Amino acid sequence: MIKLKNLSKSFALLLCGALLALPFFARSANAQNQTEDFRRQAPAALPARPLNLPTTYETTLPNGLRVVIVEQPRLPLVSYRLAFRNGDSRDPRDLPGLTDFALSMLTEGTATRTSKQIADEVGRYGATLSAGSNEDYSVVSASSLTTFNDKILDLMADVVLHPSFPQKDFDQLKQNTKQTLTLQRTQSTFLANERLARVIFGEQHPYSMTSATQQSVEAMTREGVMNFYRSAFVPNNAVLFVVGDVKRDRVLKRINELFGGWAKGEVADVRFPPAPVRNARAIYLVDRPRSTQSNIILANTGVTRTSPDYYSVLLMNRILGGGGSARLYQNLRENKGYTYGAYSSLDTRREAGVFRASAEVRSDVTGPALKEFLFEMNRIRTEGITDQELADAKSFLVGIFPLRFETQEGLIDQLVQIKMYNLPEDYLQSYRDRVMRVTKEDVQRAAQKYVAPDKTAIIIVGDASVIADQIKPYAETIEVYDAQGNRKGTNPMTTAGATVNSGSGGGTAMVSTGNTANVIGSWTLEVSLPNGQTLPATLIIKQDNGKTTGEIQAQMANFSVNNFTLNGNAFDGAFATQIQGQSMEGKMTGRVQGDKMDGTITVNTPGFPPLSFTGSRAKQ
Repeated sequence: MIKLKNLSKSFALLLCGALLALPFFARSANAQNQTEDFRRQAPAALPARPLNLPTTYETTLPNGLRVVIVEQPRLPLVSYRLAFRNGDSRDPRDLPGLTDFALSMLTEGTATRTSKQIADEVGRYGATLSAGSNEDYSVVSASSLTTFNDKILDLMADVVLHPSFPQKDFDQLKQNTKQTLTLQRTQSTFLANERLARVIFGEQHPYSMTSATQQSVEAMTREGVMNFYRSAFVPNNAVLFVVGDVKRDRVLKRINELFGGWAKGEVADVRFPPAPVRNARAIYLVDRPRSTQSNIILANTGVTRTSPDYYSVLLMNRILGGGGSARLYQNLRENKGYTYGAYSSLDTRREAGVFRASAEVRSDVTGPALKEFLFEMNRIRTEGITDQELADAKSFLVGIFPLRFETQEGLIDQLVQIKMYNLPEDYLQSYRDRVMRVTKEDVQRAAQKYVAPDKTAIIIVGDASVIADQIKPYAETIEVYDAQGNRKGTNPMTTAGATVNSGSGGGTAMVSTGNTANVIGSWTLEVSLPNGQTLPATLIIKQDNGKTTGEIQAQMANFSVNNFTLNGNAFDGAFATQIQGQSMEGKMTGRVQGDKMDGTITVNTPGFPPLSFTGSRAKQ
């Protein structure tokens, strides 16, 4: 039995211990709260560190070959790039793919080495040797350990200066290229990019051809390709870059020995025409039957690499669609679940550029996805961006920039771009400051200038029989192509029994059912607004003495519709009204199917998105 005295003593000790423990528990609770607060808040970005860029040495050989050398001995590696200022866009119009084909032949043999010997040497040295091109320039690349530096440079010089274009390898490359082209036409990304280039730049523009064709490959001959290479790839139109564990004087001496006898050539002065001006939105549908997805691209002409607007557009693109936190991704993937990813991007070239927004979506949400793309493109033009969005975009671009030249290969590729795109010599040093100087107003001006949803080209690759009805409200003009790039003779949006007049010269397919639909009467409409809500309205169409007129009655105002025209089951008309003393004009287009109609209302106000509507004939 516990005595009362001992019980009191035990209680006192327990109470004392509890009091002593109170500060500990308080500190623990406070620490837990601090931990939770820490987890909820992303860490602040550290201030940018100074860039420690190596010194660049430049010189020019007597034959015009420019040489750029960077001594970087931290690793026993050496990288080479021989870059020419002519790319795929310089191909003859009737031989697209010629540059890429010629470069592919360089490692197939020289005057003293077979293709097998070249491959064996590269493998023996643990080196790399390749050649390739883009629209603006071509590059022969090589790299190796410092131990084999001289050997890989000798091999690189041999394939550049003495290619033999063996007939057997030439024929094999032609066959392989044809098979690749056949495979590409089964891929929606290739079809979309091909149509995009021709729409944005025009059929005759040097940037409009994205690859070789079956016809151009068949027309290529060994002698023709060899002569083209020798005339187009000359030292006075090239820059040789060397980055790595080298001694400047020693490597420059070796370069003189190998390339000094390379004869100068004539450099053609090619002038690029401007891209065609777009005045209206249009859809270019590449029909891919049985496709379960639609590849969507919305594109406008963009900035060149040296444009004064480049940095403003760069930040605008980052905010709109440059990553997982951007508006397009958050809308179409996170909120709507239409796609695994929706993005925007810049294709900045020497003579022109392209701004594009794109995604691959399920076929059944092609129309709704288009609606969200147009909504976000309009929103960034009209609402602008927030301070936080701008700060986050700047932090990302400034933070990731040093990673581009953290490695030797990354640095040499940055140097190539500086020379090939005629960027400022201090481009690497000034990049971060130029990004940080961009304001919210700069970003909105860039959006209003380069994001033009009312004039955008919409390229869609998908099953026309599934998506046609979904996309028709989003453009007045729709052109349909097959996977070979040919205009189709049948428009998938015609109703049963309808015929199509495809016109000439690639004109717009016009739908005609042969009989004029009955549109006279009262129609109950639902107009879809950009915020996702709908606006009820009534459309009354009258006919008097052969003249058709109409009126849209809505809560905000009434709109008179004039110049009403009917073409089969399609109709259009111009409307005008006064809202709070301000004139508003626009156009209404649509189609009638029995007692149902749908269409688009377009307001002639910059930045105002087209409004789709559906309707049914009012019951009498």
